[in-house]
Amino acid sequence: MGVSGPRVGVLGGTFDPPHLAHLVLAAAARRALALDRVVLVPAGDPWRKADRDVTPARTRLRLVEAAAESLPWAEVSAVEVERAGPTYTLETFEELAAAEPDAAWWFLLGEDALADLPHWHEPEQLVEAVRFGLAQRPASAPAASSLEAVPGLAERVDLIPMPALDVSASDLRARVARGEPTGPLLPTAVRAVIDELGLYRPAPSPSGRGWG
Repeated sequence: MGVSGPRVGVLGGTFDPPHLAHLVLAAAARRALALDRVVLVPAGDPWRKADRDVTPARTRLRLVEAAAESLPWAEVSAVEVERAGPTYTLETFEELAAAEPDAAWWFLLGEDALADLPHWHEPEQLVEAVRFGLAQRPASAPAASSLEAVPGLAERVDLIPMPALDVSASDLRARVARGEPTGPLLPTAVRAVIDELGLYRPAPSPSGRGWG
């Protein structure tokens, strides 16, 4: 991996929906790691979340595009949406790096994801391929067990100080389902797409008009 070109952070995820914490992490990483840009990559087939229903990939791609539209340093990649089969982070980085071989790459994530790294597809190769930008909450340090989850990982981690934010995609989906406001936790442009498409709403009652 070359280091003579741009410094690029990659923030992947289900983004169902993309919210304030995602954007704060991206902005904090840009500042802490002196990144030239951050690439948001919605998962195509998030196999690690096969136990729950996930909004279709093309729809989540549109939500991420709405979230990034006002951020000149952010871009959105459909690389995982366009790839058939399960979403593997290593394959994503290989594809991105092939298109920009002189760039230096960081994968941005939280400690829960870092601790889960041993369960990912070929984690040892991923550790060799990229550096990791780890979100660090105030007055806390990453657990040694997380940094030692994969051999060589500790030497590949850079910390990203960021504020503690109490926000989750599941809570936001529930708020939308109840018809509650979501600002400022959900970008206005993202909520507009959600409302346009009727996402996260409860299914119509079988007793409603039109059922015989």
